[in-house]
Amino acid sequence: MERKVYFVGAGPGNPKLITVLGREMLEKADLVMYAGSLVNPEVLNYTHGETVDSYGLTLEETTKIIADAVDAGKFVVRLHSGDPSLYGSVIEQMEELRKHDIEVERVAGVSSIFASAAALGTQLTLNGVSDTLIITRPAGKTLEKDLIPELSAYNTTMAIFLGTQKIREIMEKVRCPKDTPVAVVFHASWEDEEIITGTVEDIADKVKDAGIKRSAMIIIGGVVDPKNYRRSYLYGVAQEPL
Repeated sequence: MERKVYFVGAGPGNPKLITVLGREMLEKADLVMYAGSLVNPEVLNYTHGETVDSYGLTLEETTKIIADAVDAGKFVVRLHSGDPSLYGSVIEQMEELRKHDIEVERVAGVSSIFASAAALGTQLTLNGVSDTLIITRPAGKTLEKDLIPELSAYNTTMAIFLGTQKIREIMEKVRCPKDTPVAVVFHASWEDEEIITGTVEDIADKVKDAGIKRSAMIIIGGVVDPKNYRRSYLYGVAQEPL
């Protein structure tokens, strides 16, 4: 009997932004353990199996639920928001499941960072503006010290996860100019999606006035308000494959 669990990226929120393979896994599942409020409940409509909210459960508790289901011969899906490779805590889960001789197969998902760029109608790397994307998060319960000041000095695109509650603190310590464009995208691709734009100097006040405290992506850099960019060199030019 195959002893396997599937870790599936649910996508950023819109139920249509889960991958075809991810949806197929949900349709086959006997048990789906999902990441609480981070996953749009509408995504769970794809499954007819049992659903378990992992919010508040310890790693040992989630492991036991999954292991018991696998022992019973059930098809099990662990459903993460976005793509589980970004702040998904999957390695520690996989390590615990290996102790039960359970293999993990990963199904990639669409990250909220890409849904945020789509909502803004921009691109995260733009010729003449930024050729680099930095993905990071602020210090918190599981991170003693962050590198936001150092990373922001490179004047590239920065995408900051898990930072909405600390946005004022973040904006006070970034080293880019105060007039650098910033966007905060709440619930990117969800029905209640909200976009707030401003600058390093004023975005914290705007986010506070909007009452947004969680579930938002912070994007800092010129790509938020693209100006003076250069056209790509891909048009009408014969070239070797990239």
